[in-house]
Amino acid sequence: MKILDKEILTIGSKPQIIKMVLLAPDIAKKALPGQFIVIMTHEEGERVPLTVVNKDINAGTIQIIVQEAGFTTKLLSKLNIGDSLYAIVGPLGHATEIKKYGKVILIGGGVGIAEIYPVTKALKQANNEITTIIGARTKNALILEEELKSVTDNFFVATDDGSYGIKGFTTNILKDLLTKDKYDLAYAVGPIPMMRIACSVTKPFNVKTIVSLNSLMVDVTGMCGCCRVTVDGKSRFTCIDGPDFDGHLVDWDMLEKRNNVYTKQEKHLCNLHKL
Repeated sequence: MKILDKEILTIGSKPQIIKMVLLAPDIAKKALPGQFIVIMTHEEGERVPLTVVNKDINAGTIQIIVQEAGFTTKLLSKLNIGDSLYAIVGPLGHATEIKKYGKVILIGGGVGIAEIYPVTKALKQANNEITTIIGARTKNALILEEELKSVTDNFFVATDDGSYGIKGFTTNILKDLLTKDKYDLAYAVGPIPMMRIACSVTKPFNVKTIVSLNSLMVDVTGMCGCCRVTVDGKSRFTCIDGPDFDGHLVDWDMLEKRNNVYTKQEKHLCNLHKL
């Protein structure tokens, strides 16, 4: 559970996105693309889910990428090489279904870029033709560009402010590509509004679209029900039934409402501890 390496990926951009390498040999042996871990920074801290971005079985390490979003992620970002986390649990969730689909298009927004990376690698190894679209607010907020390029056949970048790549959103590029070519699968990870729009873009083209949901988690073992989402009219728990779901069947309104439940408490904690 010791932090072996730490790197700030978004120099000059707030909120910061940080890469950490953790010693976790048992998790490194078993983690598959799409799965996640849960960390606790201290004994009384909350449990925070984070994607396993990369792993090294021989070294017994896993890599996570963290965006300073709430109280615990800000605490985590303050830890340094040599520090230890209180607890790590994983791998959790169902792995992404990896097989040969044909032509696959992956869309990553913000820190969601980190979540599509292991899936992109695995899909490429399964002999799919890969198109990747990544986006962020500005150039300094982009992450893993070179890593994704190395496992991608066609690569596109969008920034909200036009400081790099195409000015606009990932979903603008997605729509343009779908009008020109046929794709067999889309996989989208990022902020809820981005995933929601991506699904609305792919639906008229009848492209199956998988999303990895970042719903609010507390217990992370299916006991608390906080990560409940409605998919195809049925209740599902993201922690044990997901995190991957058919994006065309997700009740996005409900997901957005549930994810904002503790916004005031998060701000209060951050202000209280001057984070």
